[in-house]
Amino acid sequence: MSTDRPFVLTIAGLDPSGGAGILADIKTFEQHKVTGFAISTANTIQTENQFYEIQWTDLSFVLRSMETLFLNYKISAVKIGIVSSLQDLNEILVTVKLLSPLTKIVWDPVLKSTTKFEFMNIEDHLSLNTILSKIDLITPNYNEAKILFPDFGFKENKFSRNILLKGGHNEKGLGTDLLFLKDEVLELLPSNQKCFEKHGSGCVLSAAITSNLALNQTIPEACKNAKNYIENYLSSTTTLIGYHYV
Repeated sequence: MSTDRPFVLTIAGLDPSGGAGILADIKTFEQHKVTGFAISTANTIQTENQFYEIQWTDLSFVLRSMETLFLNYKISAVKIGIVSSLQDLNEILVTVKLLSPLTKIVWDPVLKSTTKFEFMNIEDHLSLNTILSKIDLITPNYNEAKILFPDFGFKENKFSRNILLKGGHNEKGLGTDLLFLKDEVLELLPSNQKCFEKHGSGCVLSAAITSNLALNQTIPEACKNAKNYIENYLSSTTTLIGYHYV
């Protein structure tokens, strides 16, 4: 296998429509000229319009798959999508840190599908804070952020971790993302492109960021460049499934 491109891994669900999950991630990785690997946390039955059913992959199988890949390849960055519980998320994070401490980790906290199917129930926020400390960047939308950080008003950064608050559900500034870093908050403004709603757009954005981090971009650079990519994706069609291109 060629070593000219960095290796990037997505650990997420399989969406047979290809609009979200590991299929969308792999499409995004290829466009960014990184070598993409994928481990499925779940099989789903869904289209771009409706979610029907999910079958979770046994965690031990996921962890063994991770061990195999990490022991054979130098993986620069990992993107994590849907997982069934905080405990599973923590086991995945611990495994990455054990096998490759320098690997960058991005978590796209898909807590519910667009059709309101609940993937993960957040109850223990004390444990959550400990778990999130292992992650380099978290990419929630406004609805997910309210669940993850119920006491945070998003007017100032009170966290010691990096958060990209996606602007797709920002009623006061649609399309404006907020990047919370240790000492500053950056506004990532939308362009003038006409964009259309897409199934799995959050997956594509976080996969683009993960690719950019593997290409040695800083977190602000990775997020800004990923925003350009997702806007091209959102403007590529008027349907819920878009075209991937740089």
